[in-house]
Amino acid sequence: MTDKNFNPGKGFIFSKHVPEELSHFDRVFDVFKDLLTHTSGDIEEAFEWLDMLDQEYDIFSDEYTLQDFEEDLKKRGYIREKDPEEGNMGSGKGKNILTPKLEAALREYALDQIFGKLKKNGAGNHRTNKTGIGDERDGENRSFQYGDDLAAVNMTESLKNAQINNGISDLRLTEEDLIVEETKHKAQMSTVLMIDISHSMILYGEDRITPAKKVAMALVELIKRKYPKDSIDIIVFGNEAWPIKIKDLPYLKVGPYHTNTVAGLELAMDILRRKRNTNKQIFMITDGKPSCIQLPSGEFYMNSFGLDEKIVNQCFNRAAQARKLKIPITTFMIAQDPYLRQFVEEFTAQNKGKAFLTGLSGLGQMIFEDYEKNRIRRI
Repeated sequence: MTDKNFNPGKGFIFSKHVPEELSHFDRVFDVFKDLLTHTSGDIEEAFEWLDMLDQEYDIFSDEYTLQDFEEDLKKRGYIREKDPEEGNMGSGKGKNILTPKLEAALREYALDQIFGKLKKNGAGNHRTNKTGIGDERDGENRSFQYGDDLAAVNMTESLKNAQINNGISDLRLTEEDLIVEETKHKAQMSTVLMIDISHSMILYGEDRITPAKKVAMALVELIKRKYPKDSIDIIVFGNEAWPIKIKDLPYLKVGPYHTNTVAGLELAMDILRRKRNTNKQIFMITDGKPSCIQLPSGEFYMNSFGLDEKIVNQCFNRAAQARKLKIPITTFMIAQDPYLRQFVEEFTAQNKGKAFLTGLSGLGQMIFEDYEKNRIRRI
C-alpha cells in the first residue's frame, strides 16, 4: 500500500496499491547497467547479451525495440559514437563508448544495489568524541572562555543567565553571563581501497571481480554523497600495483597475474603518507594468498604453491609498518581455505586491524558497515 492518509477524526485511510509505471527505457536501462558491469564497459557485448535475453524473456516489443533503446541512450547522453581520431580510447569493440554520465550512473546503480537508497543527510563528515571547534552541536553547555568563537555562544542561555545574575530592572550582558554550546570535531577520513585483479578472481567458474567492482563503485558514490570531505583512492594489484581513476572502475578486468600483495600495500601506504589528515585506513579485497614479490634486482619472485615463507614474511613486515604509521588494514577475504584463514589472522595480528572472511553476496554490506563504524571513532 503506497497511498496512506491520516485523518485525525477518522483514523487511517488505506487505498489500493497502484504499481509505479516505468517507461520502456527505464525498464531496460537497469538490466543494461548490470550487463555493462559484467562486460567491463564493453557496450557491444552488453548489447549482444541484451539481445539474447530478449529472445528468451521478450524484453523488447514492436513498440520499443533494441534499436530504439540504443537511440535513447544516445539522445540522453549515455553513449556516443567514438571519434576515429580517439584511436583505441574506450572499451567498446564497436562504434559506441560510454560517456561520463553513464559511468556516474553505473556508480549510482551499484550504490542502490548494495547499500540501498540513502537519504540526504547534511554535510556528511566523520564525527569524533573530541569536543572543540566544529560545526556540529553537542547539546552540552559551559561557561565562556577567552578565545571561544562568538558564533558558538548560546544567546538564549546567556540572556537567561544575565536575567538571573542582574535582574530584569538592570538587565545587562557581561562576559560572566555568556554560555557556550559545545561542538564536536568532524574528522576527515582518507581511504585506499585495494582490489586484487589476479587471475584467480575468475577461476573455478566464479566471477569475483564483478562484485568487487560493484563494491568499489558503490563505496566511491557513498563517500561522494555522504562524506564529501573524505577522500578515496582505488588501487589494483596483480604482479605489480597501480592506481586507477574512479572513471576507470567499470572497465576493470582481471589479468594473467599472480598476487603481489606487498606491492599493493606499499603503494597504499605511499598514497596515505601524503594525506594531511590523521584518519587513514586501507580496505583490501582479495580472494587468494600472496604469491609474488618484486626483488631488489627488479625481477619477480613467484610461487603459486602453498604459502611461500619469503613472500608471506614480507606481507607481515608491511602490515607491521602500516601499524607504526597508524594505518589500520581491513581485509575482506573471499576464500574459506583453512591455511589462508591462518595467514589472514596472522597478517591482521601484525597490523592490529580487522579481517572478514566473506562470500560475495555479503561483501558490500560488510564494507559499508565497517566504513560507517570507523567514521565514529578517531583512528
